[in-house]
Amino acid sequence: QVQLAESGGDLVQPGESLRLSCAASGSIFSIYLMAWYRQAPGKQRELVAHITSGDSTKYADSVKGRFTISRDNAKNMVYLQMNSLKPEDTAVYYCYMTIMVVTHTREVDNYWGQGTQVTVSS
Repeated sequence: QVQLAESGGDLVQPGESLRLSCAASGSIFSIYLMAWYRQAPGKQRELVAHITSGDSTKYADSVKGRFTISRDNAKNMVYLQMNSLKPEDTAVYYCYMTIMVVTHTREVDNYWGQGTQVTVSS
């Protein structure tokens, strides 16, 4: 019933910036956690950053100081501003959200987006 849609992935050169966006749609009561994960070829999927409903944030050491996660609760959206991109940032980036669905029991479920490709290369 809930779907996530990412956008913003692109091919860029080292040092350039990108902003990823993810919008949630469906029967949403509230969103607790929003996060971005990424998976590079031959590697495990890893947490890049997350932001809670209280605006507490966490970043992977590899992106700290370069990436910024933010959310727009009114639009059910999460963003990832990526600056000073490096070739090591090349990966498929996935949006993730923990959402309380509009039901009689107010169930909490986890949702994933389809992923968006970010390639950093000269």
